[in-house]
Amino acid sequence: MPNQEPKHLTPKKRSKKRRVFTWILFALIIMIGAGGTYVAYQTKASLDKTYSAAHGASKTKVSNSKPVSILLMGTDTGALGRTDKGRTDTIMVVTINPKTKKATMVSIPRDTLVKISGTNDTEKINAAYTVGGASTSMKTVENLLNVPINYYVLINMGGLEKVVNAIGGIDVKVPFSWNDSHTHMSFKKGNAHLNGKQALAFARMRYEDPNGDYGRQQRQQQVIQQIVKKVTKSGNVSMYQKLLSLLSSNMKTNMAFNDMISLAENDKGSVKHVKKSSLKGVGAYINAESFQIPASDTLQSTSDSLRSSLGLSKETLDNFNTQENQQNTKNGFDWKSGNNPTYTVYDSNSTNQ
Repeated sequence: MPNQEPKHLTPKKRSKKRRVFTWILFALIIMIGAGGTYVAYQTKASLDKTYSAAHGASKTKVSNSKPVSILLMGTDTGALGRTDKGRTDTIMVVTINPKTKKATMVSIPRDTLVKISGTNDTEKINAAYTVGGASTSMKTVENLLNVPINYYVLINMGGLEKVVNAIGGIDVKVPFSWNDSHTHMSFKKGNAHLNGKQALAFARMRYEDPNGDYGRQQRQQQVIQQIVKKVTKSGNVSMYQKLLSLLSSNMKTNMAFNDMISLAENDKGSVKHVKKSSLKGVGAYINAESFQIPASDTLQSTSDSLRSSLGLSKETLDNFNTQENQQNTKNGFDWKSGNNPTYTVYDSNSTNQ
């Protein structure tokens, strides 16, 4: 089925404030690269500043036997201390399984249709954080995919350039050549070494990509992996200390310091085997606003994959999205047309909490 946005939208001017980066995985695994707990404990005070509870989270103790799930979010604000929360234009679900030594990374498009948890509001998923913070984002994703979310990591947009520069740049594979109309940078297809400013542009670009936001998600995932790869291979203690200091002012999480240490000690092997995917949808309009609508079979297969990675049995999805999809299908919604159809929300008062 087509994976696209409605065609006749005029792209909005991209704000300099929307420097969203999803390479947040390094924040959780940074201590793995340090190799020893000594460096981590030296910076415990800095890391403790990043702690922010998420009420109602399905937390589980990090250990060498239990899989964990983490919601990674990147905000479009300049600083976490601002009154304006912003929207989480980058959303990823990551699972880490110490038994199988495998991890999964599923990107969720920011325009995905959802019912915001605890409300009767039908919105784009990137609005969940604005409505109710990290707790609401976690619960909304849980409802969408029927997957327990144990932890979250929230990073603002201001740190990528500094992080990539701090580790001496990253090596990526540019999927195709393009000239960025926003940054005026040029990228040539093939292998490339990027500094912080280049990595930011590489991960942000969307309008020159024939796959739109889905292509951007793939490049963001590549940036995450390359940062993790660079950090885990390094033995530079001063670099770790610099990165951990950066985290203290650019990250919030409900993962306690001891959980971070446990994750570093127990799950090092998992980051070497990461299965990456995206929750793809069909571009459609609801009241003249564009959304991405994931089909029920796509939601089901994503749920099955994530639940399996957590050692959970598969369950048939029956939630707001699948119920609305069923109604729309009965009333002639064409999932395969690609003609930017109109999607109807039939039950605006349904609850999904």
